[in-house]
Amino acid sequence: MARLNLLEETRFEKLPVSVYEKEEIASKIVAQRIASLIREKAKHNKHAVLGLATGATPIKVYEELVRMHKEESLSFENVITFNLDEYYPMQPDAKQSYVRFMDENLFNHIDIKRKNIHVPDGTLAKEDITDYCLEYERKITAVGGLDIQVLGIGRTGHIGFNEPGSAPNSGTRLVTLDDLTRRDASRDFGGKENVPTKAITMGIGTIFKAHEIILMAWNKKKAPIIKKAVEGEISSSVPATYLQLSENVEFILDQDAASLLTRFDTPWLVKDCNWDARLIKKAVIWLSQQVDKPILKLTEEDYNSNGMAQLATEQGPAYDININVFNQLQHSITGWPGGKPKADDSQRPERALPAKKRSIIFSPHPDDDVISMGGTFIRLVDQGHEVHVAYQTSGNTAVWDTDVLRYVEFAIDFNKSMGGDTSKLEKTYEEMRSFIKKKQPNDIDLPTIQNVKGFIRKTEAIAGARYAGLKDDQIHFMALPFYESGKKVKHPVTESDVKITMELLQKVKPHQIFAAGDFADPHGTHITCFNIILEAMRRLRETEEWTKDCWLWMYRGAWQEFETHEIEMAVPLSPQEVLRKRMAIFQHQSQKDVPVFPGDDEREFWVRAEERNRETAVNYHRLGLAEYEAIEAFVRWNF
Repeated sequence: MARLNLLEETRFEKLPVSVYEKEEIASKIVAQRIASLIREKAKHNKHAVLGLATGATPIKVYEELVRMHKEESLSFENVITFNLDEYYPMQPDAKQSYVRFMDENLFNHIDIKRKNIHVPDGTLAKEDITDYCLEYERKITAVGGLDIQVLGIGRTGHIGFNEPGSAPNSGTRLVTLDDLTRRDASRDFGGKENVPTKAITMGIGTIFKAHEIILMAWNKKKAPIIKKAVEGEISSSVPATYLQLSENVEFILDQDAASLLTRFDTPWLVKDCNWDARLIKKAVIWLSQQVDKPILKLTEEDYNSNGMAQLATEQGPAYDININVFNQLQHSITGWPGGKPKADDSQRPERALPAKKRSIIFSPHPDDDVISMGGTFIRLVDQGHEVHVAYQTSGNTAVWDTDVLRYVEFAIDFNKSMGGDTSKLEKTYEEMRSFIKKKQPNDIDLPTIQNVKGFIRKTEAIAGARYAGLKDDQIHFMALPFYESGKKVKHPVTESDVKITMELLQKVKPHQIFAAGDFADPHGTHITCFNIILEAMRRLRETEEWTKDCWLWMYRGAWQEFETHEIEMAVPLSPQEVLRKRMAIFQHQSQKDVPVFPGDDEREFWVRAEERNRETAVNYHRLGLAEYEAIEAFVRWNF
């Protein structure tokens, strides 16, 4: 029988869900629950038995537990742990092993007894695995079962490594990993081809025996699978849906991970809403897409038949609502991203004055500018604005080692042709070759290799910016220090990062700032760079008058696109402008064909940018607006 749900707002949700503003808050809540269990068990001289997960999701939970151990005397002497899974084969000291992950993130920092730690053994001979898995189950049973099982969720819907097709009564066993799971892990292993094809995992049946199950999920990338797991039908194709059958489960989410649940995404379907302009716009666009009609053809019946009777009744008639939303969309379209001179700007996204603006485009990596807003970049230059581009990081981890050797070989040959002494360069080259030959995934490059990779990205960025029409003195390389770790995990942001940004802003004094607003990049660099800009502007706005008339526009494209209802400035591109944008992207040769960090989108960057821009144009057209070849979309940040 389905779980009884007395709240209309959550009637589509088939299990308990708690939503918190941020991952940090939610993680502390989970850590506190674990700590309470540990302390309560200790009072009665009992063991607390924890089922633990790995990956990015529980890291902040472990950080908080470590903090409580060091600052609040939380002892783990009475704790027994069983980890969900481990790659197979896998040596415990390998950088990608879950043994190492748990040691580095939790066990090495607390007073847990080593004999009480259990992580599946990735070194076993294959013929020994079945007996080992049975023994793993017996050990869990022998200590009274798992008190709390902490889970994350993969984009396949896996919990542990229970991939699609797993049975609800499955136990600990050896499994074959889904291709998507291996793609998601590819960065840790230096390519999908290096990711093990198998893993040892607790089964769904094992997880079900836990007295309490907590599944955590953060960020928008997890939102689609969370919606399926929470609101979808139980299916082996999404193993997490089996949790709907448990009476002891709770999903703990941040707002981004919960964003596609009905109560947040389309709240008008489950409750009466407070209809502000933003929600009306979103709802009408949704209705238009739902019934496949242009906005101006929507009827009262369409509203009433699709859960929007309240809007039609309270804000109607329907046609007036349609006209209002249509006009908002129409007014977002502009061929003048710097503002149209001598025009009435009351219905335009940008100001008419000053007619010639100073614009600065911040690019987190040395290609985000042309990938995400190359058409607008070129348009701003063509229309006579003073455009600057600022490359916030060197991007020196995202170049293939083979390119490094090729460029150094070129430098040696060029030097020789000029009669120069190449002995030092040749020695450095041999050191590079030797290092690269022995290099393992995620090893930090030699400083010389990092430099060459940075130089490659720099020259490509210069070529792209020049192609867009910029003079050399309008091209800025910030090399923010936080990025320069040589590895995927970057340094914390420091005062230096903010000051470098402030100094450039003070030098340019822009009327417009363009900054990357696609925070789904797998490395987290985009949001870090964005927050640095915000902090710099926050400080400058306290003392500098020019900042009061400086607008910040967010762009997307490399990793995601804005939803139609979010767009506040839509810059249409002609077929010729799409080609010019493509050629600007092509200047970044190291990122073409097969980039080092493609993320989970197999398309090349120029392809995904073009297709997203065309999709935005198609969406506008289907809503009843003019048909364009492509549209670049922007959202204004309100300070």
